[in-house]
Amino acid sequence: MGRIAVEATIENGTDATFRIRCDALVDTGAAYLTLPNVWRDRLGTLTTLDTVAVETATQAVVSGDICGPVLLRMEHFRPVLTEVLFIEMDPADGQYEPLIGYIPLEQAQAVVDLVGHRLVKVSRVDLK
Repeated sequence: MGRIAVEATIENGTDATFRIRCDALVDTGAAYLTLPNVWRDRLGTLTTLDTVAVETATQAVVSGDICGPVLLRMEHFRPVLTEVLFIEMDPADGQYEPLIGYIPLEQAQAVVDLVGHRLVKVSRVDLK
């Protein structure tokens, strides 16, 4: 399967002067919007809601901080107020790989089109 990346803007939910623009990998196996710890200060002061154990794709267990609120903007989808998970990341080829997990995807009414390798907007919110 191919990789799906989207242009994203992440803003501090209470102070929009703090923002990050990046390409983020859509990862339906991840729950949260996930960013590297080294970017945390770029979003200003956020409330730390919890520290959690996180199992990564390599099955390593690391610690992460769930913080918020942040405003996530993805082109063609409505902006969503959500939480962000900060973890230690190693840059691949000098670049960090932020992740957009299934919670913010559902909030934005975005689903993965497996044939077209893209995100598409769903017409209805699922309550079933």
